[in-house]
Amino acid sequence: MIERTAAILFGGIGGASAGYMRSKIEYGGRIHKLKLLCSIDYDPVACLNHDAITGENTAVVMDLFTREQYIDWHGHEPPPEWREVTPWDMWVAFGYQIPYFLFTSPPCKGLSALLPKESAESKKYQALNQLTLRGIDLALRACQEYGGGQPAFIQLENVPRIQTRGKALLKKIEKLLKKFGYAVNMRADHNLGEIGGLGQNRVRFLILARDEIQVPNFVYIPPKKPLLTIGDVIGPLPMPGDTEAGGPLHRLPRLEWKTWVRLALIRAGGDWRDLQNIPYEQYRIIHEPRSGAWGVEDWNKPGKTVTSAAGPGRSNSSTALSDPRLAISGDGKANLYHVQPYNQAADCVTGAVGPSNGAACISDPKLTEREGRHPGVYRIVGPDETSPCVTGTRFGSGAIAVADPKVLTKLHPDSYGVQEWHGSSKTVRSASRIMQSAASISDPRISDRPGRYTDKFRMQPMNEPAATVTGVTDVQSGAQLVADVRMTCSPRSGTMGVADWEQPAPTVTGSSDVHSGTSAVADPRPFPTDSDRGIWIIIAEDGTWHRPLTTYELAMLQGFDTHLPDGRPFQLEGCSDAKAREYIGNAVPPAAAEAMGNVILLAAAKAEAGIGFELSWEEIWVKEEESKGELAVIH
Repeated sequence: MIERTAAILFGGIGGASAGYMRSKIEYGGRIHKLKLLCSIDYDPVACLNHDAITGENTAVVMDLFTREQYIDWHGHEPPPEWREVTPWDMWVAFGYQIPYFLFTSPPCKGLSALLPKESAESKKYQALNQLTLRGIDLALRACQEYGGGQPAFIQLENVPRIQTRGKALLKKIEKLLKKFGYAVNMRADHNLGEIGGLGQNRVRFLILARDEIQVPNFVYIPPKKPLLTIGDVIGPLPMPGDTEAGGPLHRLPRLEWKTWVRLALIRAGGDWRDLQNIPYEQYRIIHEPRSGAWGVEDWNKPGKTVTSAAGPGRSNSSTALSDPRLAISGDGKANLYHVQPYNQAADCVTGAVGPSNGAACISDPKLTEREGRHPGVYRIVGPDETSPCVTGTRFGSGAIAVADPKVLTKLHPDSYGVQEWHGSSKTVRSASRIMQSAASISDPRISDRPGRYTDKFRMQPMNEPAATVTGVTDVQSGAQLVADVRMTCSPRSGTMGVADWEQPAPTVTGSSDVHSGTSAVADPRPFPTDSDRGIWIIIAEDGTWHRPLTTYELAMLQGFDTHLPDGRPFQLEGCSDAKAREYIGNAVPPAAAEAMGNVILLAAAKAEAGIGFELSWEEIWVKEEESKGELAVIH
């Protein structure tokens, strides 16, 4: 086996390192691999996670700013223990040897399109941009002064906007590389998603410099692989929120209620601009009980777990029982407890339909478009589409939400509907219980008026003659109630009781019904307000759950392994969830780095075998004539 050494500048949490460490090719009967000498970064937390992800202790904490650049970036003098890095420090980090391959991924904040132009031109971000040149300069000086040579390959990765915002820097970098005899290629059309076969489009600017003396033969561009869909990547993962299987980064963000509503209204594949065209007054949000609500227990089987919810339909537990002790005689009504088949005509519609419906609507404020708003804000990605580029920005600034098809539900459009007195009635359907159809009406006739039948809801005394027996059979329409003095018992304590929110609950009994004990609670929690934060499931019109991607899922879209070398689910330590997203968004996808490392190893193997020219269908990455021309930029 032949190992070629590699060093990484601005290595972050180790995306590039992990990928290049996996690079391996076979040529001429021998295996060629890359061996990592070091990964340099100023951030100790990033270095800590770099070693956890790669499984090797190769990260080196080193700030590559000059003193002037440090002051411009931080706005103050460095601490007393800080000192400017020298070529010797770089040489020590390299393990006193010249790396065969040098990869650098300097900070791109000042060069990104996400940063306003005014900020990008400030002294602060110009200092940050200078690291693109300083890292290469320090490495070359270290190799020349202490090793008497230079890397065979140098590669730089950054955002495409570097072509315009960093044009002057690129000319300096090209001049420096050509001074040392490198053939140079600079292009901004490299899609790392296609190079690595990822589930996202990630177009990047790459420089590849080849030392024409050490490697006189060509380097070929890595072959393109088909992109996966976002569903291909996150579909096999644990359900969001399962932190036991997915680790601590698989938590769902606690977003504001209005944000969840906006996500539900945006079509899959769209973004915040869709909200401007939504007739929000035509929408309302309805509640769907969890699985088990309205469930009826079997008399001969153990009951389900008793939950804190009081009453059927309020939790995922069954609070109803199929009781065989009723023993209704043959004289009972034919339709008593009758369950109607779905595919047959309904029984006669009677005046007693037991409506318990209400009205629940929400008015969602529209997001107004303004100049400079990023086009991917609140974007919903379809599960059958490739994800856009994973960035380090917070939720609301990029396409980090997905229309998740794993929540499947069908709701009735008229649930909780209340019909107008002066309007036409909705279709009469066979389902008349709560949440099934518009079986409520706003009736103006409730007030007393002359001519109203006097015996409605009349309670007759036991010691007086009964009222006239009429043909009606409803307790609301005649004197069909009696105050029976023969009842010798009183209801148990707590019947119809309402528990105080601030007090302990009474004993939980086997009959969890409001008629049998204190099984109701005075719940002070209102419907969520716009600014309330939490995790809610709102099913969008396409039948999916529009939700933000978890940090764990973003790492998987970036191509990281699902588990760390020590067996734990992928996770980052010592940082907030927002910082973890930034680290992941800034990382080079490991699969793309692996593919690029393979073509570099192949070129190195051919150079060692003395192959200076060959015919090939593959596209050449760095041609000899490119080192003699102007800056090669493909639009």
